[in-house]
Amino acid sequence: MGLLGRREPNWATWSRLRHRDAPDGMVHWLRDRGSLTARLKAASKDSFRVNVLRQGWDRPLYSEARLLGMRRGGIAIIREVELICDGVPWVFARTLIPVRSLTGATRRLSLLGERPLGEVLFADPTMQRGVTQMARLLPGHSLFITATQHLSPTKVIWGRRTLFHLAKKPLLVNEIFLPDIPENDK
Repeated sequence: MGLLGRREPNWATWSRLRHRDAPDGMVHWLRDRGSLTARLKAASKDSFRVNVLRQGWDRPLYSEARLLGMRRGGIAIIREVELICDGVPWVFARTLIPVRSLTGATRRLSLLGERPLGEVLFADPTMQRGVTQMARLLPGHSLFITATQHLSPTKVIWGRRTLFHLAKKPLLVNEIFLPDIPENDK
């Protein structure tokens, strides 16, 4: 159960990230507030697909549970996917949906299959985007290990996580940018 080691990076908002400046080529990915799915589709000329790695009930990392307002020991549906562009994984995404968020129309989030979550979120008029935090992930961090387990060894990757509300119900989306993502997609 859970991520190996469960060691976490230091997540921070953009304004507090100064002491760990992101590489220039990563800044536009980290700070973008639009749909990452739409942006990846455009950058890969629609050669885009979702590869579901796992989905099931599990315990969030400590900081994830805190951000979601969950009690200690609470569980959530955790969905981990690779976003594949031009046949290559560009992003590892980890979505957490607490039990209390899976009521009413939001139950459909547990049935996405290979459909991108971004398409659902950004098409829903009740969606509200909350806080976004960024982090540099290193080989000892559990998200780094999970995100890169099928890739060639690398030393550092960058990610962001955003708290969304759909019909006023929280969910957390981690987007970890993998080494093959182009620095300039425009």
